[in-house]
Amino acid sequence: MANYRDPKLKVFTCNSNPQLAKEIADHIGLPLGNSEVVRFSDGEIQIKLNESVRGADVFVIQSTSAPVNQNLMELLIMIDALKRASAKSINCVIPYYGYARQDRKARARDPITAKLVANLLETAGAHRIITMDLHATQIQGFFDIPVDHLLGVPILAKYFEEKELEDIVVVSPDHGGVTRARKLAERLQAPIAIIDKRRPEPNVAEIMNIVGNIEGKTAILIDDIIDTAGTITLAANALVESGAKGVYACCTHPVLSGPAIERIAKSKIQELVVTNSIALAPEKVLPNVKMLSVAPIIGEAIIRVHEELSVSKLFD
Repeated sequence: MANYRDPKLKVFTCNSNPQLAKEIADHIGLPLGNSEVVRFSDGEIQIKLNESVRGADVFVIQSTSAPVNQNLMELLIMIDALKRASAKSINCVIPYYGYARQDRKARARDPITAKLVANLLETAGAHRIITMDLHATQIQGFFDIPVDHLLGVPILAKYFEEKELEDIVVVSPDHGGVTRARKLAERLQAPIAIIDKRRPEPNVAEIMNIVGNIEGKTAILIDDIIDTAGTITLAANALVESGAKGVYACCTHPVLSGPAIERIAKSKIQELVVTNSIALAPEKVLPNVKMLSVAPIIGEAIIRVHEELSVSKLFD
């Protein structure tokens, strides 16, 4: 661990992903800030800051993953505590931004919850957001403060490059993910294919047909989020039925809720590659699940923000 000697840079964590926070602090070369997130007996959240943050650039690590409302509330209260303790800047590092899929009115009378969460964070006192692979990139525009949007594709691409697979085709499980698939395909110098599906109702996917040549190739499915794993497992099975010789799947955010683990275990996916943007319970880490760390890239982004350097240079 390097020793980052700047008393004006502090990294704190709430309870959603303390292991990732520790890795990020280790990468920077700092101890984690001394704080506690505890509960009163009625379930109310109490934050205790056990060291001074006056005049410091503070970075709070907290994914708003399940239990999303609890994790979001912890973050809001932490921001308020830091603001009242005279932190110079409060930077929310949200590797996984919950409610991001509610980013528009899909039907009459729908809320736009991704915007509501942005308003809550700003009103609480956040000065900056650092996040990864937002489900909809336009969420950056929901904020009136800077948003640094980090990318998961370079981390996933590096892993697959090192595997040295042959005859690769990168597959997007739907039309919305084509840009992401193309970014991975460019890095792996591979063609892309698209699965044309329609969704009769939320969390129910129906595979239609495959656009592109996948016969005899090793397919790599890429998505930003794998939630109930219905889309990705149906896609993997359809690829094998259509002649793919093997299927890998990857995503930045392993939400893996409900029947996800059971579906992945029964599917044709050889290996599922995810990042630790969301902490996974031990029972969700199957033998064929590979977890990559986002700590180095977040750690570098934090140093660059603190030193007022370009963050986008990380991805050049």
